[in-house]
Amino acid sequence: MSLKATIFKVDLSITDMDRHYYADHNLTIARHPSESDKRMMLRILAFAMNASDSLSFTKGLSDVDEPDLWQKDYSDVIEQWIELGQPSEQRIKKGCNQSQHMAVYSYQNGMFDTWWQKEQSALKARKNLSIYTIAESVIETLAQAVNRQMHIQCTIQDGQAWFNLGDDNIEVSLTTIQLAE
Repeated sequence: MSLKATIFKVDLSITDMDRHYYADHNLTIARHPSESDKRMMLRILAFAMNASDSLSFTKGLSDVDEPDLWQKDYSDVIEQWIELGQPSEQRIKKGCNQSQHMAVYSYQNGMFDTWWQKEQSALKARKNLSIYTIAESVIETLAQAVNRQMHIQCTIQDGQAWFNLGDDNIEVSLTTIQLAE
């Protein structure tokens, strides 16, 4: 018998002063049995940093043909393709070719450094690709606040994000490794 996904309900209130985006999102997140709390919080962070009315979670780990998140327009054109972790160069090529913009969010750790050393020459040629990292200690702090029902207030200003989860106010700094042109 296969394990089933765990369902999380997240009320996410976003105040993004950089993009002048202010909205509340009621998210239902199915966490795959193999997905950690850290990875799920990285998905929520990626959602918050790119939020729009048409951004959505996909089947993610359950479907290799889809990214972790994407934004499509009304004619089903993929505007934004978002991957987590250290995707292969082939996966990034697919995302860049099928979308107007692709972003990768990863933990800043030794595995990322090794991946970046190996892939950077090929990835720098991708003009519609942005890559961001977050300190692993910050994502671990976010993961410690995981509950089946979460109320998160996210404020973004000058590229910095603050996640307010009840009594916890966590500053989230992303490091830009590569920015799309």
